[in-house]
This record gives sequence, structure tokens and C-alpha cells, in this order.
Amino acid sequence: MSERGILVLGWIATATAIVMYLSYIDQIMLNLGGQKGSVVQPFATMVNCGLWVAYGVLKKKRDWPIAVANFPGVVLGAITLATAL
Repeated sequence: MSERGILVLGWIATATAIVMYLSYIDQIMLNLGGQKGSVVQPFATMVNCGLWVAYGVLKKKRDWPIAVANFPGVVLGAITLATAL
């Protein structure tokens, strides 16, 4: 695959990752409505995504698709965790 093709693939994967993390909004709404979910998955998501964001940003040659794709996981994982408590 060409370098351009890999770049396009990276940004497509970024978009699908963001869509995946947006699914946490449904759980947040359930948590706020009184149907509390587990805190384990959002905590694990928040930590994992935080590490991937750090990796993408701190790499010598920054990996923006990785960082951008995982940033919503940090934010929405934290909100989901907070509302599940």
C-alpha cells in the first residue's frame, strides 16, 4: 500500500474510532436516568485512550490519527465513569 493509502486508512480508522466512543453517550444518558452501568469499562477506556493519546503526541514523528482517534475516548470515558458513580 502506498504512503498516501496508509494515511487515508489512518484517518478512516480515526473516524470509526470516534464513532465507537460516541456510543458512550447512550450509557451516559442511562446513568443520568438512574440505570447505572459498570465503572470498569469506562475506566479502562479512559486509561487506555489516555495512553494512546500520549503515545501519538509524544512520538518523535507525531501520530495525529492515533491521538485524535483516542481523545474522545478519554473525555467520554471520564464522563461515563463519573455518571456511573
